[in-house]
Amino acid sequence: MADPKLARLNLSPERNAVNLAPAELIERAIKAGEGRLAANGALVCMTGSRTGRSPNDKYLEDSSAIHGKIWWGKVNQPITQANFDKVLDIAIDHLNGRPQLFTFEGFAGADARHRLGVRVVTEQAWHNLFARTLFIPQGSPAAGGSRNWSCDWTILNAGRRSLSAADQAELGVKSPILIAQSLERKIVVILGTEYAGEIKKSIFYAMNFDMPEQNVFPMHCSANVATDDPSNVALFFGLSGTGKTTLSADPHRGLIGDDEHGWGPTGVFNFEGGCYAKCIKLSKEGEPQIWNAIKFGSVLENTPIDDITREPDYDTPKYTENTRVTYPVDFIPGAVIPSVGGHPKNVIFLTADAFGVVPPVSRLSPEQAMYYFINGYTSKLAGTEAGVTEPQPNFSPCFGGPFLPRPPAEYARMLADRIRQHNANVWLLNTGWTGGPYGIGNRFKLAYTRAFVTAILNGSLNKARFTPDPIFGLPIPDSVPGVPDEVLNPRNTWKDGAAYDTQAKKLAKLFRENDAKFDMSEAVRKAGPQG
Repeated sequence: MADPKLARLNLSPERNAVNLAPAELIERAIKAGEGRLAANGALVCMTGSRTGRSPNDKYLEDSSAIHGKIWWGKVNQPITQANFDKVLDIAIDHLNGRPQLFTFEGFAGADARHRLGVRVVTEQAWHNLFARTLFIPQGSPAAGGSRNWSCDWTILNAGRRSLSAADQAELGVKSPILIAQSLERKIVVILGTEYAGEIKKSIFYAMNFDMPEQNVFPMHCSANVATDDPSNVALFFGLSGTGKTTLSADPHRGLIGDDEHGWGPTGVFNFEGGCYAKCIKLSKEGEPQIWNAIKFGSVLENTPIDDITREPDYDTPKYTENTRVTYPVDFIPGAVIPSVGGHPKNVIFLTADAFGVVPPVSRLSPEQAMYYFINGYTSKLAGTEAGVTEPQPNFSPCFGGPFLPRPPAEYARMLADRIRQHNANVWLLNTGWTGGPYGIGNRFKLAYTRAFVTAILNGSLNKARFTPDPIFGLPIPDSVPGVPDEVLNPRNTWKDGAAYDTQAKKLAKLFRENDAKFDMSEAVRKAGPQG
């Protein structure tokens, strides 16, 4: 352990279990009362009072080595080096007081040329199973069989240790929850929350800082590839709940990954070894691949199960809308192992528009691609963050603002360079509402969304005639196989056209207010809404 403070952490063999098999972690979790087995074999665990991420409680150690590289502000709140030391001491003292610890030592990054070693230390067995599922175990097929491991990043999950009022006053924070990260020391400390997604996202944040210095563009996207054409790779950008996992799990294509990837000199690769899918309203008919992946070795979070039959109830948001399952990527039939692919032919931006005014599918010019990427419009969906109970309009730069340590313009330039170099098509796909805003309209049918994706990936949509939307300037196709023509123009789906115009202009104004925050060329700025 490079950081001298970590030497205080007692990881002696008699109290620290390293890289246990999933079956043993499940046994220990059940014995400790951390979870129960569902009828489908999944381990079902609760995450306590926090059932989503806590972005307002995330802090970044401010040091001279990284200060000038960081996009400081609401996303990246500074914590002093002295206070980070105190946070580290709190976590170490807590973990040293536990009778048993669990450690995962594996990888982030399916491409061995751009791989980081990750150590995750937890006090709960199920958190360690989560890490084993989401990252890449040593010696696994996803790691290409490699056991050549050394530690780059360390995560200390002391989620059962909340900050006291005195702790908060001393550290200058306002919550019993704290996720503190040091990009220089390569350490993450999690306090006060048992939501396991904090483990996963802290390493994505780390990759977003580390990878650009290896000439790799880090992306908040899913990726898949045609089973009969390895050159037909597609990316799906989007925030939580917009459809990355659902749309990339396609029985006719090989899954590369569902959430986090890098685009390097030779193509794309998964940062992770597993998937983290939303379960609310999950059905076998609608999402068969995800349904079948929920079995022994997977983890269900905050999902109600029947006390007698142990059958999961995916329709009831008893604990949260943000019910989740995590499973290894190879639980998806035909997944690409190791999870690497070539350069993408199609890049799809996913937005869940709560206003109900964005066209369901649009082909973007290079300037529009940069405009909509750097604005990153979507809606925060219920449950994905603490306090979000219904969809809220949200601009998240690069479709991943909460995970960007560097200024958004850096990532936008990397995307622009790669799109230009590899001549990729770029699309905006609305998986949100139609016929009215949230509460009045309806969410787009998954069958229609899948039809749009099929037409994009087989090249037929590129041959359609497009007419620009008068307010957003987004090119709308005249027809798409499998989708009624009247669905393609969102104004046609509203009962009151004037109400649509008012709502569309309201969103257009929000775009203009948001784009003023960023430096962009005049050509890119003009590619935004016209109304």
